Formats: sequence, structure tokens, C-alpha cells
Amino acid sequence: MLTEEELLAASEDDYMNEEQLSFFQQRLHEMRQSLIEAGENEQIGNLDTERAADESDRATQEEQYWIQVHMKERESNLIRDIDKALHRIRTGDYGFCEDTGEEIGIRRLLIRPTSLYTAETQARRELQTRQYAAA
Repeated sequence: MLTEEELLAASEDDYMNEEQLSFFQQRLHEMRQSLIEAGENEQIGNLDTERAADESDRATQEEQYWIQVHMKERESNLIRDIDKALHRIRTGDYGFCEDTGEEIGIRRLLIRPTSLYTAETQARRELQTRQYAAA
């Protein structure tokens, strides 16, 4: 199995060869397992605002509940993204931008193994989203 250093030192001509795909497949499986294990150990508390007599305490309980719900949603979305990345590895599409077909790049994939786009494409998409939201 390659190390990150070996991955970064590899020739650009070797982009997404079998060893690199195996590295990212392993990393994605580890991320997925870690999220599942963490989720099994965490339970979302009940939203029981009647138990707290103080309005401030009820507000705090409600805020904590919704933070937990939001975190669970983020974990579920990340697991879904990991599953999609693993599928792209199987189909040979992993590491290539969904919009342009260009190489996403090893450095970007090390930071965010579920990346679908090059950094430039992602920035453009985020700018477009902000522009449409502002309109």
C-alpha cells in the first residue's frame, strides 16, 4: 500500500493507476467505517422541552437537539458521498472532474477524497450558487 508521500511523489503519467486507486479505496472504506462506528455510539436525544422549567433551559435543549440532528444529516450525506466515490473507483471515473473530465489532483483528493470537481470547477460552481441565491 502506498503512503501519502509516495502518492504525492508519483509521476503525473501514473495518475489513478491501480496502486493509487487502492490507496483511495482503502481510505474511503476507513472513513466510512469510522463514521458508522461513531454513529452507532451517538444517539440523538429526545426533544423534551417540557422537562425544563426555565425557558432558557428549554431553548438550550432544543438547540442541542437540532445540532445533533444536523450532525447526523451531515454524517449521512458524507457516507452517501463516500459510497458514490467508491462506485466511481469501480467504474474508473474516480479522480476526474464530473464537469470537465480533467484530473482532480492527488493533493485535492488527499484533502477531500469524495471530491467530484477540480478546485477551479468547484469554486466556479460555488460562485454560481451564491449568485443565484442573491438574485
